Amino acid sequence: MNLAWYDKLITSLPEVAAPKQKKLSFKEKIKWTLIVLVLFYILGLIPIAGLGANALQQFEFLSTILGASFGSIVSLGIGPIVTASIVLQLLNGSGLVKFDLTTHEGKMRFQGTQKIMSFAFTLLEAGIYVGMGGLSPAPGIPAGFLIFQIFLGGVIIMFMDEVVSKWGFGSGVSLFIAAGVAQDLFVRGLSFFKPQGAEGATEFIGAVPRLFAALINQEPTTAMLALVPLIATGVVFALAVYAQAMKVEIPLSFGRIRGHGIRWPLNFIYTSNIPVILVAALLANIQLFATLLVQWGKPFLGDPNAGTGFVSWIMSPGGSGGLVGLLIRQGSFAIGAKPYLQALFYVLLLMGGSVLFSMFWVQTSGLDAKNQARQMMASGLQIPGFRKDQRVLERMLQRYIGPLTVMGALTVGFLAAFADLLGALTSGTGLLLTVMIVYRLYEDIARQHMYDMNPMMRKFMGG
Repeated sequence: MNLAWYDKLITSLPEVAAPKQKKLSFKEKIKWTLIVLVLFYILGLIPIAGLGANALQQFEFLSTILGASFGSIVSLGIGPIVTASIVLQLLNGSGLVKFDLTTHEGKMRFQGTQKIMSFAFTLLEAGIYVGMGGLSPAPGIPAGFLIFQIFLGGVIIMFMDEVVSKWGFGSGVSLFIAAGVAQDLFVRGLSFFKPQGAEGATEFIGAVPRLFAALINQEPTTAMLALVPLIATGVVFALAVYAQAMKVEIPLSFGRIRGHGIRWPLNFIYTSNIPVILVAALLANIQLFATLLVQWGKPFLGDPNAGTGFVSWIMSPGGSGGLVGLLIRQGSFAIGAKPYLQALFYVLLLMGGSVLFSMFWVQTSGLDAKNQARQMMASGLQIPGFRKDQRVLERMLQRYIGPLTVMGALTVGFLAAFADLLGALTSGTGLLLTVMIVYRLYEDIARQHMYDMNPMMRKFMGG
């Protein structure tokens, strides 16, 4: 099939130009990362002109996962980008649409197709948000005016993601999630403000002031409801850092230089945070769609507010306080079988979804054994005591990459569900993602700083 016209379409798409120099300096990367981060916070404060009712404003936990601010110009957040990635990976993984990701042309078509789908999902989701009553126009304001603003904000997020990927540290998708979760953690942990309509002395938004107020007023149940999220957040944070730091190091030697070798690290969480982002975004989109259906008067998937129907099974039982919060409020373990079954289904869903997307991501991102072996061979590396053969390297790597892909995904899925069931300060997925994002960002910054400071390192890396 002649795909020249499609290649021409892909190359004509607007994009952020890549830097001309091979390696950017630390100051240049940190500058663009901070610029995009500040712009993201500013855009989240710009309201949609002509907006009437905002039925999505109450879903703060969804906006955190999607890197969105409902009612602002960035109401879509990273939703269209991640949705396009999910759909394309499923199509490629199932073989319905096949991209040869071992070639430059195949990678270019994959990335170009993902960008086209991101534009399409941005327009589609903007139309759905407005058309189904999630973000309603004020009287006299045409719906198309709101759709245009939301679409424009989604496109801006897409290009900001490209700026970070090409000029900064990490990716924009990860940065926006971490920014939203960090803000949410700060507010839910330390805010001295009270929710609207709350008159009780202990009804602070922040868990820390709520805990002290409950202790002063001798309210043990309220104190426990404030203390458990703090403990849960700290435990999940520590476990996530420990899991992220675990590595399997494979000894390799330089074939042409006797006596010299390196250890090639394979992270225990092999596919990093990408599969968790995909699972979280998928569940968040389902809950958003269910909410819009309720607004439309057709609650086919159930009502997220009431916790009914199918959507209740993909939400953490007990609401924002999790299963443990529900047990504390009831003061008993005898709460019926449904919450426990929901908790089990929720854990299995997150773990199974993480494994599925992790396996797809390994194939589509070049992290499989074949591509890793090719990269090692290109660097002149081989296994000590074995002949220099890519097939030998590939077989050896597969013994590690396959199990790490599954075990790492199971771990992150379990930790995310564990945090939700314990009622951490923010969503378990968001908390886990933020820890992993910040840890990876720290590694990237440390590596870049060493590269800038050490002339020998620049020479080794070809800079």
